[in-house]
Amino acid sequence: MGQHSEDEQQPRKRYWGRTILFYVRDILVIFGIAIVVSFLVKTFFVRSFFIPSASMQQTLQIDDRVIVNELVPKIVPLEHGDVVVFRDPGGWLLATSPMTQTNAFQQGTEWVLSLFGLASPDSNEHLIKRVIGLPGDTVKCCSADGKIIVNGQPVTEPYITLPAGENRASGVNFNVTVPANSVFVMGDNRYNSKDSRFNTDKPGGGFVSKDDIVGRAFVVSWPMKNWAWLPNYASNFSTVQTPATPAPAK
Repeated sequence: MGQHSEDEQQPRKRYWGRTILFYVRDILVIFGIAIVVSFLVKTFFVRSFFIPSASMQQTLQIDDRVIVNELVPKIVPLEHGDVVVFRDPGGWLLATSPMTQTNAFQQGTEWVLSLFGLASPDSNEHLIKRVIGLPGDTVKCCSADGKIIVNGQPVTEPYITLPAGENRASGVNFNVTVPANSVFVMGDNRYNSKDSRFNTDKPGGGFVSKDDIVGRAFVVSWPMKNWAWLPNYASNFSTVQTPATPAPAK
């Protein structure tokens, strides 16, 4: 009897062993697929970035996290008013101190989180500003009532932050024509943004090449209390006409 009972238990042990093995295998396959899908989505469609500075206040606050549509401008064209994330064209960012050394576990954790858009290890290498001038546009400051003028049309900008008592959309005068394949960008916090106006001596002459643009930020995703869509205020730029003659490449 004892031998017979032991023989019956062997198939059960093998059954449960195979069941656990298949379960673990399925979990690993699902996890692997999730990583691949997340990697593809992050690489080709959307990414997460955090905001390290005050240059876009009050639209964006320091440490806000935004989701970026990477189809812009590779497939979807840029528009006036788009909020874009771009790589430093060269010399826009202040020199940073050497990166703190992290161990292999920390590096691995950050890499996995970045796949799912929960970490942005390279945010400090990027900037975020609003597109004011597209290729061929003439952009200048300012109209008699202090507005930015694009192709001869003053633009009302409800999103900008100005110092108390100031009505000019820029503290400095400028008059530029945007070259081909580039954009002219400005921060919404106009008197606290080192944007196209202040980088004319840098590579690109203050303009941002479309090749450096990662994508268009379309939503604030974190913290939840700051959740908001990021519109481009298309109606405010509706009177701006496209230049008849494209600007030459710079």
